Amino acid sequence: MFGIVRPCSHRLGEGLRAQWMAHLCGLCLALRRDHGQFARVVTNYDGLLISVLTEAQAGPVEGARRTAGPCALRGMRTASVAQGEGARLAAAVSLVLASAKVRDHVADRDGLLARRPVALAARRVAAGWGRAGAHSGAAVGFDTGVLVDAVDRQTGIEALAGLGTPLLTVTEPTETATAAAFAHTAVLAGRPGNAEPLAEAGRLFGRLAHLLDAVEDQEADARSGAWNPLTATGTPLTEARRLADDALHGIRLALREAEFTDGKLVHLLLAHELGRSVDRAFGDHACGHAPEASFGPPPGHQAPPAPGNPYGAPFGGEPPRPDKRGFWAGCAAALGVCCTCKVCCADEYEGPWSRKKREGWCGNCDCDCSCCEACQCCECCECCSCCDC
Repeated sequence: MFGIVRPCSHRLGEGLRAQWMAHLCGLCLALRRDHGQFARVVTNYDGLLISVLTEAQAGPVEGARRTAGPCALRGMRTASVAQGEGARLAAAVSLVLASAKVRDHVADRDGLLARRPVALAARRVAAGWGRAGAHSGAAVGFDTGVLVDAVDRQTGIEALAGLGTPLLTVTEPTETATAAAFAHTAVLAGRPGNAEPLAEAGRLFGRLAHLLDAVEDQEADARSGAWNPLTATGTPLTEARRLADDALHGIRLALREAEFTDGKLVHLLLAHELGRSVDRAFGDHACGHAPEASFGPPPGHQAPPAPGNPYGAPFGGEPPRPDKRGFWAGCAAALGVCCTCKVCCADEYEGPWSRKKREGWCGNCDCDCSCCEACQCCECCECCSCCDC
């Protein structure tokens, strides 16, 4: 379950957490229902935003929820989950983009994919996901061709990019793809007036996703020799941070132009949790119980080794982690994490693909999870009707 918007369940509160889980489980079950068990491995935190946006605009609709059976990730409990066109669109987008990700791993000959038989099998899986995503997209009136075209153009742009190439030239295909997906939620919800502001929000979200992925992977890409947009274009982290902050501000402004029946969850995820994702990627403090690594102590400060930490990492950070897993090894690790319920029950666990430390959904939290904290970063407190700030 990859993605840049990974909210702390304690900050969400009981009501919004239930909604968020309903969309996450709804995406997973939509993938299983329409495309089989194996398709569930493409479930991701960012994909569920499509389902969230659709429901936030349409409001309560008969049949938008159903009771799902017991699941290991929910501690073998039943739950109310989202269903309908929003979940199907989210599934279609997730499948097409996962198909592109597999093809990219095959082209880079990552891990086991360097072996010809494994690469051949991966290509077949990717082709199947691409066809399935196109079929699901067509069922809800969405042409996934714009996503496929964006992925194809991305390869050519990266091949031509070099020192001095504007970073936004490299992020453009991702921006175009996410803009189309976000805008189509307005069509599904029957709010055509929202298409333009949501397309802008989606475009900037795609830019952020590309930027943060590049920032988080830069060191690992340098070790492995993989292509990284920041390194290839010679873009410093300070400029990447400026672009990220500008995109975040633009998303908040675009959301204020859209009309929602109930926009609290959208606002929390895209206005506030997305900001924390930016802080996390650039090494800033995000949440009191998340053991995220830092770029290091302030200049001139000599931090002693943390007690009990043989690696001497500053601020008790995690020791240097091994390289990321390849696609298939990550899938195997993901199945192990899911089957052992570590995602929901462990205080922390290792991300299947990135191998970064992740917090369990039900982990202990020592941060200030007050609702009013979420209203401090922008002038839109009217969206947070849960408090009197």
